[in-house]
Amino acid sequence: MAGFRLKKNMLIGTASAATQIEGGNLDHSWMDWAKRGYITDGTSPARANDHFRLWEEDARLMGELGMQICRMGVEWARIEPEEGVFSEAALAHYVREIEFIKAQGIKVLVTLHHFTNPMWFERRGAFEKKENIAVFIRFIAKVVRTFGPLVNEYITINEPNVYAVNGYYFGAWPPGKKTLAGTLAVMSHLAQAHILAYRKIHELRAKMGYADTKVSYANHLRIFIPRNPAKASDRFFAKLMDRLFQGSLSKAMCLGRFDFPFRKGGLTRDERSPVKKLDDAGEAPPAAGFCDFHAVNYYTRGTVTKFQDRVKADSFKNDLGWEIYPPGIVLAAQKLYDLCPLPIYITENGTCDNDDRFRSLYLYEHLKALCESDLPVERYYHWCFTDNFEWVEGESARFGIVHVDYETQKRTVKKSGEFLRTVILNGGVDDAAYEQFVAGCRYEPGCIGGPR
Repeated sequence: MAGFRLKKNMLIGTASAATQIEGGNLDHSWMDWAKRGYITDGTSPARANDHFRLWEEDARLMGELGMQICRMGVEWARIEPEEGVFSEAALAHYVREIEFIKAQGIKVLVTLHHFTNPMWFERRGAFEKKENIAVFIRFIAKVVRTFGPLVNEYITINEPNVYAVNGYYFGAWPPGKKTLAGTLAVMSHLAQAHILAYRKIHELRAKMGYADTKVSYANHLRIFIPRNPAKASDRFFAKLMDRLFQGSLSKAMCLGRFDFPFRKGGLTRDERSPVKKLDDAGEAPPAAGFCDFHAVNYYTRGTVTKFQDRVKADSFKNDLGWEIYPPGIVLAAQKLYDLCPLPIYITENGTCDNDDRFRSLYLYEHLKALCESDLPVERYYHWCFTDNFEWVEGESARFGIVHVDYETQKRTVKKSGEFLRTVILNGGVDDAAYEQFVAGCRYEPGCIGGPR
């Protein structure tokens, strides 16, 4: 049977990052990276989707498409343009935006850090230096106090492994460094920063009288398989790659367990101890470390030989050359659930499909895999709502269910957007929806870009 039903109480929506949609010539790390000429198509986040001006239009469109949830980010460089100097105007803007989104019947999840740093923080050494964690916590405290009762769900840090590996090991993202020791230090410090941020958010909201606080970090998970399963060395390095990229980091950030190759870096015993929280009934639930839910970002898998991570040769690929592997979303989420049994939010899942040829099929297969699993999946945030500035790919890679003409900023709902609206409306996919939106889609062996 083609159809499937969404899990009970499972909500559907989209995710975005402030740098990728807002626009504005801000003094932050990705604007600096663009000015230095490192964006593939020569664009920059200065234009993006002009969302900072068009936020009402975008929120209305989300409402019209029936989105039930929205993961949105705030721009640190906009809120704190100079060290210790906060823009009340920027904070008031975000308050108005969140209020308006909620007025459309959409629940908001806020991301506090999504790859981008103010340049003054970069010049301080950003997360390479442990002492800078306190600066990050100060920023978080300001935002949480300002949002008060408006927001009860937060992502502290988005994809700490991707931020560290791309910026400090491969040198492909800001700040463009290539050092294994630096990469591991940054990942360790980000884990410490998450733990302290988790504690601070719960502490602040408890003092404000709110017992409904939920905090996590967005965990970028990949599936690593040996290129040659019969080869012992490939099996070994696939396991090692999994541990170095995500396994040990998950333990550190979720449970406060800093196993090889990460280090505690000065967290006290009290800081590593579970936070005392009250549930809706005023009872203290069992301690579950430093996540109230698992936030899973999943896109693809790779084949491993030694320290080489490549795309499976005979696989279907998207327009960036990433393998399309729907079963991986369940395998990735299951690993986290086995580590700690918590509710699961898919906080990112999507694909680069510049012509919207196969996105509906991609959505269908990943949602179906989740809904037919035994996992407690409560949220699915598709990446992303509108096409946006896709980091080093700039405007050349389209992930949205809404097309953006960057010259005119005109928004046009894609067929995949209509499909997602139908999934929400019907609570799943019936045979009619499958025939209308999915049956004609095909993955293609080739791809526009090369593997990243």
